[in-house]
Amino acid sequence: MTIARRTFLKKLATASGGAILTPSLAGLAVHGRAAAQQGPGRTGSTGRSTGASSPFIKPYGELVTSADCPELEIPESFRCLRISSGGVPSSVRDGLTVPNAFDGMASFPLPNGNIRLIRNHEMVDDADGAEAIGDPWYDAKGAGGTTSLEVHVSERNGELAVELVDEFVSLAGTRVNCAGGPTPWGSWLSCEEITDGPEAGFDRPHGYIFEVPADATGPVDPVPLKDMGRFIHEAVAVDPATGIVYETEDTWYVPNRLPGAGFYRFIPDQPGVLAAGGRLQMMAVTGRPEYLTARGQTPGEVLPAHWVDIDDPDPANAEEDRLAVFKQGVARGAARFARLEGAFHGDDGIYVVSTNGGDATAGQVFHYRPTSMDGGELTLVFESPSKEVLDSPDNIVLSPRGGLVMCEDGEDDQYIRGLDREGKIINLVRAPRPEGAPQPGEFAGSCFSPDGRVLFFNVQGSRERGGRRPSGTYALWGPWGDGPL
Repeated sequence: MTIARRTFLKKLATASGGAILTPSLAGLAVHGRAAAQQGPGRTGSTGRSTGASSPFIKPYGELVTSADCPELEIPESFRCLRISSGGVPSSVRDGLTVPNAFDGMASFPLPNGNIRLIRNHEMVDDADGAEAIGDPWYDAKGAGGTTSLEVHVSERNGELAVELVDEFVSLAGTRVNCAGGPTPWGSWLSCEEITDGPEAGFDRPHGYIFEVPADATGPVDPVPLKDMGRFIHEAVAVDPATGIVYETEDTWYVPNRLPGAGFYRFIPDQPGVLAAGGRLQMMAVTGRPEYLTARGQTPGEVLPAHWVDIDDPDPANAEEDRLAVFKQGVARGAARFARLEGAFHGDDGIYVVSTNGGDATAGQVFHYRPTSMDGGELTLVFESPSKEVLDSPDNIVLSPRGGLVMCEDGEDDQYIRGLDREGKIINLVRAPRPEGAPQPGEFAGSCFSPDGRVLFFNVQGSRERGGRRPSGTYALWGPWGDGPL
C-alpha cells in the first residue's frame, strides 16, 4: 500500500459526515438566476461584453499575445510556456514519440518536490489502423492511454521557472481516453469515452475506467474497473470524506433522438481500492421521475435528489447500445442531463458541467451536495445566457482561491474562462481563429500545481495517427492573487 493510500484511509476513518453549502456558492446561484433573466450584454469583436450588464471582468488585465507561445493570448501580466508537444519525439525521453490528442489531466506532488502530471490521450483510430502506445497493453488495437510527466518548478531571481524533466507512457491499449479525475489516494482515473469492442474489430471491449498511480514509472497493468460501468465516460470526481466516486456521461440530448446523459456514483466496497468492486448508481430528482435538467431550469433552485441502483453496470449489449447502462437508470426514474462533461470536488460536493445544456444550449454548471448516504441536493449554479458569454464548457477545476476554471469546446475562438463567486466571467486564455483558418484545437486538462502557483492545460490537437495538428501541454503563471482564480 502506498503512503498516499494509507494517508487517505486514515483521514477517511476520522472524517466527519457533515457538509455545509458555502455562502459563496449560494451567492453564485443567485447571480446566475439574475444573469439568466437579463440575458447577455452587447459584445465586441473580442467576445467580451461591452454593455452595462456585462458578465465579464478583467482582474488580470487585457489578453495579449504570449511572447513564448504566440499561438495563444494570455493576461498581460502572466507568462505561458509550452512544455510538451504531441506527435513528435519527446524532448526529454529517448525513443518516445509522444502520442497526440492531449485531453484530461491532473497534477500530483512527488516526494522529490517535483510535480507529476498524468495526461489522457483521446486517440480515436479504428481497429485496422491503430496500435498500442506501450506494453503491457489492454488491447493491442487501442491507440489511447495516458502519459505521465515530471515537471520541476523553481524560482530564479524572484521569477518562476517551469521545466519538463521526464515523460513516459503510463497506460496503453485503451481507446478514446477523454477525461477522468484524480483520487485523494494519489492516482488518476482515466475514462474511455467509447463502448466499441469485438464487433468493431477490437480485441477487447471498451468503455471502462482504468487507474494509474501517480508513482508509476512506466506502463501499468491495465485493469478495467467493470463495476464502475461501461458507457460513454467523461470525467470523475472523488468525495474525500467518503471515497465515493462520481461519474459523468457525455451523451447528447436531442429531442426524439437521444434521451440524454446520466450522473452516476460508485460506492466502493473498500474505499480507496476500486478494483475490489462496489455498487453503481444513477441520480434521480425526488418526486420527478426521468427529470430533464437540460431546459427550463432556474439557477439557484435546489432540487432534492436520491440514487437508484444500476443492476448491470457491464451489460452484454453495451457495444451495440451505448446507452444500455443509462436506460437502466431511466427505467427507475433517474434524471436526464445534456452532455455531462467536467467534474470536480469542491464546496462540500461535486461540480459537474453540462456542455450544451441550458435554454441557450451554451452550457450549465451544477453542484451536487450530499446530505446523507442516500441522497442530497442538486443546484444549477450557473447557466450561460449566450455562447458569447460561455460557449460549451468542458473540463472544470476549482482554483485554490475559490473560482472555477473551465476549458471551452466552442465553435470559433477557443477560451479558457474563469467563473468567480458572483457569476462573473474572466477570459484567461484565448486561442484565436484567424480568418479562413480551421478551428483551433479545443482546450482541455486544466489543473493547478499542488501549491496553486501554476495552471497546466492542454490543447488537444489531432486525434488520429498522422494528424497534422500537434497537441500541446502548457504552463501558465502570474499574479493569481490579483483576481479570484
